[in-house]
Amino acid sequence: MSNKFICFNGNFYNSEMPVITANNRGFRYGDGFFETMKVLHGKLVLKELHFNRMFKSLQLLQFKVPEYFTASYMEELIISLLNENKIQESAKVRINIFRGNGSLGDIKNNELNFIIEAESLATQAFSLNNKGLIIDVYKDAKKVCDNFSHLKTNNFLPYSMAALWASKNNLDDALLLNQFNNIADATIANIFIVKDGVIYTPALTEGCIDGVMRKYLLTCCNKEGIPLKEVSISISDVQEAQEIFLTNSVYGIKWVQQCGNSFYTLQIAKWLYNTFIADAIKA
Repeated sequence: MSNKFICFNGNFYNSEMPVITANNRGFRYGDGFFETMKVLHGKLVLKELHFNRMFKSLQLLQFKVPEYFTASYMEELIISLLNENKIQESAKVRINIFRGNGSLGDIKNNELNFIIEAESLATQAFSLNNKGLIIDVYKDAKKVCDNFSHLKTNNFLPYSMAALWASKNNLDDALLLNQFNNIADATIANIFIVKDGVIYTPALTEGCIDGVMRKYLLTCCNKEGIPLKEVSISISDVQEAQEIFLTNSVYGIKWVQQCGNSFYTLQIAKWLYNTFIADAIKA
């Protein structure tokens, strides 16, 4: 048996113990979403942004939220889980929220259920990669642009297939397209490109995930007057860019060296890392 623990609805269980049944709506229909965050030295990095996104997702997906379910309640459970698993330095925490049992049309069961997982990370702080990522564009699945496409829902099939394709082709990641054949994001990250000194990232209307690190960088750049625009990005824009980097809340910024037959420099990503990430959000 594993000596690691998970938290299911406020109680701690061995991670190998089943906690849901076959008629669970999250398992059956992907009826839910998840939140991934990083913990450094016992503190949740950018926790306000994470919990704000989590409660907005709960509201948009019409969950019935009990009064006790607050950000402070979840933070206490996360810290307790880290202690149970004897994780002291750096961790990746995943909160999966889903509805309970029932059929597809069972609208009476809107009570939320949640599972918290925590795993230790080898790298304690954020770090910028010296060896650039090699990626390409995955074209076999498209992200739909709608009112829910920016959520990290449990229906993650396009990303799952793109990640499988990337692995089979010895790539570090893959870019996904939306229904209009524009770039949405990568399998576990948002994408930024640099052209002629201006930073661009797909707008939320392009079907990308509303990433916490994406939002953090948008806020930082806006405060400092740094040109960063949310737009539509085509495949040709990616091919013609001078620089590409990916962001998420666990690794911060990752520089992309190659996408398909195009190669990129490392300049703006390094400056952003040193200016806003290396020191500003360390616990």
